[in-house]
Amino acid sequence: MPIPKIMKCVEISKFGSPENLKYTNQEVPNISNKEVLIQVKASGVNRPDILQRKGLYSPPKDASEIPGLEVAGRIVKVGDKVKNFKINQKICALVHGGGYAEYCKAHESHVLPIPKGLDYIQAAGIPETYFTVWAKLFDIAKIKKHHTLLIHGGSSGIGTTAIQLAKNVGCKVITTVGNTKKKKICQHLGADLAIVYKKEDFRKKIQSYTESKGVDIILDMIGKNYFTKNLSLLKDKGKFISIAFLSGKDVKLDLSIILKKRILITGSTLRPRTIKEKAKIAKNVKNKFWSLFEKKSIKPIIYKTFNLNEAVKAHKLMESSEHIGKIILLNSN
Repeated sequence: MPIPKIMKCVEISKFGSPENLKYTNQEVPNISNKEVLIQVKASGVNRPDILQRKGLYSPPKDASEIPGLEVAGRIVKVGDKVKNFKINQKICALVHGGGYAEYCKAHESHVLPIPKGLDYIQAAGIPETYFTVWAKLFDIAKIKKHHTLLIHGGSSGIGTTAIQLAKNVGCKVITTVGNTKKKKICQHLGADLAIVYKKEDFRKKIQSYTESKGVDIILDMIGKNYFTKNLSLLKDKGKFISIAFLSGKDVKLDLSIILKKRILITGSTLRPRTIKEKAKIAKNVKNKFWSLFEKKSIKPIIYKTFNLNEAVKAHKLMESSEHIGKIILLNSN
């Protein structure tokens, strides 16, 4: 089947509300000799997409203005120097942007075969989330069996992934969630302690649970409102890893607690990393997790799917924080 010149996609007409996402037409992207062109079957919705729509997260200069950082689909064209993939191969990929579309390009080193037993919808929920968790917990934090991990936002895509991967290593996992339903899901995924933060003081609860020993690693997406409590909960040589700041980015920092506890504070975003850096992450994710997917030891948690032309609804759902796991957009092509 020939590749069309024009495709359906979702673009940001102006910064602001979800209604500013417009279902429209654009030209199918051209690929370089190291890239593949993907006929997108499903694409993941992520917090950076929300920030981009609001004008708070500008795409890198060489990235598509179309939102969307992870896709699953079928390869329809390969660059001249692509060696590891072929036309018609079913894959998932971390992309630089452009995922909310019928066609999207990706660097071959950021493309992975879909794990056996998974469909396009599940595969679309892997790249951004699993790449992020590997980079933060395994590469930076060097997570080990004896560690106690605190995950804020345990019912999010990142949270449900981090719970599963940390439990697979053998860690003790604590998480905060917004309601009892989310608490039960996180416990089902393996969380040893799930705290409904609207009803309980998570700091007091964790101090009691750990007998005032605290935690080794904190994976945080809340930012400002939790920052001081987070540092107080860390053990000596504890690691605080920021992946977002939903409650605000400006915090007050008591440097003395950093010195006394020898705390490491770090964080990063995936999108601006170099092609080489993301290629290394992709390789490690495949080597470490693909067999676990195929054994069904871990799985992407999919909450709801929407058609591509319903991206407004998908963004509204994500901003409501009612979801548990991933939200996916579907193409009917």
